[in-house]
Amino acid sequence: MIRRDFIKLSLATAGLPVVGCAQTSNPFVYRCAITSGPAVGSATQYSAIIWCRANRNSVLAVEISETESFNNIVTVIGSEAQADRDFNCKATLTSLKPGTEYYYRCHMRDTETGVRISDDVSGRFCTAHATAAALSFCWSGDTAGQGYGIDPTHGGMKTYQVMLQHQPDFLVHCGDQIYADNPILPELKAEDGSVWQNRHADYVDHVAQTTQDFRDRFYYNYFDPHFAAFHRHVATYYLWDDHEVRNNWYPNQIVEDQRYETKQASTLAQRARTAMVECNPLPDTARQQLYQHVSRGPLLDLFLVDMRSYRTANRTPSQTREDVKEHIFGAQQLAWLKASLLDAKGVWKIIALDMPIGLVVEDYHDGTIEAVANRDGPVTGREVDVAELLSFIKLHDIENVHFITADVHYCASHYYSPTNAQFKQFKPFWEFVSGPLHAGTFGSNRLDNTFGPELVFKGIPDDLPPNLSPVSGYQFFGVMSIDAQSQKLTVSHINREGDVLWSKVLKPEKQRAAQQYQQSL
Repeated sequence: MIRRDFIKLSLATAGLPVVGCAQTSNPFVYRCAITSGPAVGSATQYSAIIWCRANRNSVLAVEISETESFNNIVTVIGSEAQADRDFNCKATLTSLKPGTEYYYRCHMRDTETGVRISDDVSGRFCTAHATAAALSFCWSGDTAGQGYGIDPTHGGMKTYQVMLQHQPDFLVHCGDQIYADNPILPELKAEDGSVWQNRHADYVDHVAQTTQDFRDRFYYNYFDPHFAAFHRHVATYYLWDDHEVRNNWYPNQIVEDQRYETKQASTLAQRARTAMVECNPLPDTARQQLYQHVSRGPLLDLFLVDMRSYRTANRTPSQTREDVKEHIFGAQQLAWLKASLLDAKGVWKIIALDMPIGLVVEDYHDGTIEAVANRDGPVTGREVDVAELLSFIKLHDIENVHFITADVHYCASHYYSPTNAQFKQFKPFWEFVSGPLHAGTFGSNRLDNTFGPELVFKGIPDDLPPNLSPVSGYQFFGVMSIDAQSQKLTVSHINREGDVLWSKVLKPEKQRAAQQYQQSL
């Protein structure tokens, strides 16, 4: 069975009554179930992580094979599903082959006897290449936002279905996996007059404050068959933004929202981060550090950046002071990013951010700056971190560096050139914005001229009303594809219906022979 057929078969079985798990044929033998997942992530050339959640104390076992018929099985015993982690469990697969498609199936075993006590749930993933080979991946963000949960009558989380049809090697989720501060109520009124009827659960009808509240938000998404099928079959890399915790949070912020009994944003963030690491195929090291450098082979290096954990407080432009240094990356992460870019051996270097560089993003409550852009003019505030990064790239002539991001709930392509910028010490680059995957869509933000961005494409009309539902069709993801021979990078914006709205082919600054990559390892 080829990859496409395997995915079709999995999609056909995605709507089973128990999320991510078949109904047991023998309840007297199979007394356990996988209730969320599995999902695959953290894929490298030689490893990957499988995550799932069970409904009782048990041990995860994962069988992997290079064939769909599961010949020559290798079994990996994962962690124990325990109550203190709400029965979340993971298996780290190691000693894998680069550039290989793997099939896997998960089941739970009794902790004492090792006997299988659940049915299998299957999926697949691809490891990163070690030699030059064509690859493609998706990026986007913003899932289950503005109260738009799962409504099967409106297609559910349809964008995930369309993304899976593109058969990407992986997904970069640029943040807002959940909207912990947006209650999901039984129904909302859509702009076309129809009623958006959520699959309702009382554990998502309030703002998340406890670790369990945050966990429940991650579980909720797996009730959608498109979401569940996608994450079984496509390895994902995760960033976090604000809504994993609460809107526009920053460290040491005092929460004034009366819905919250917990008033320290940092306390909420610690609980949210615990849930995020437990409920995703992330390594336990992500509890301390989310940012990472991923080599996807000779053609691509990926840099996942954390713009939440190390930022200084949100301020208005008038509150910005030259004698007080503000951060969006933080000194340690910025030093890591510089060193990682210097060390990168791939042709293309893609930096994944959870917020855009040049769009002015303000907190509508108090007018403070939520992202980087501090309005027109010279470098100020958090722009200092970005200016330092861009000038470093220019100083060391690091080639083919571009950015992907989400956050603003519409898609766009921005070209940055020193010709039009207030700050000029940088090489031209592109910033590609996508999202939402499944959330309300908002109108466009204005550009800040500090780094000279030019709006080349925007996927929404200028007069778009705010907070349109997924019914409107303004749901987006992006695709990047790299050709193995020409090494050209093709970037596309795609909507919920699968329509390609815009594409751009980028040529590498210098074409690099694959053998140079091998020699540099």
